[in-house]
Amino acid sequence: MKQKTLSGWLKGILVITGICGLVVYLWIIPEIADALLQRAPEFESAFLPWLIFLILTGIPCYAALGILWKIAQNIGANRSFCMQNAKLLKYISVLAAADAGFFFAGNIVLLLLDWNHPGIVLVSLCIVFIGVALSAAAALLSYLIQKAADLQEQSDLTI
Repeated sequence: MKQKTLSGWLKGILVITGICGLVVYLWIIPEIADALLQRAPEFESAFLPWLIFLILTGIPCYAALGILWKIAQNIGANRSFCMQNAKLLKYISVLAAADAGFFFAGNIVLLLLDWNHPGIVLVSLCIVFIGVALSAAAALLSYLIQKAADLQEQSDLTI
């Protein structure tokens, strides 16, 4: 597959992912929250804080999508292994770790304010684990791309 074709596919996947995220954050989460509120009106005081908290967790995800778009552009320009991509992947790693930390801390704060259930906190640990795993994977890819960029630079100098 040519790099321009790969870049096009990556951009298409990023657009679809962004649209799916918007559907989840702007339609599905509020619908589920509203249905829960209809069944259990005693949770009305926690409705808005939870809604704001969940929407805030999406901001780093969209920042990462923007960074991935830049990486896809670099791939299309035949710069797959460049220092800029290594830096961009490092930013994604930091964003994923920060989002996982924010999600965990937010769940604990909401639990302490009695707007959360311990079972929800335990289930949310799975989401935190996924965020940490994504952070580690992005950091590893950043390191490998940095090493590949170094090798490519040395190769370009010897030719």
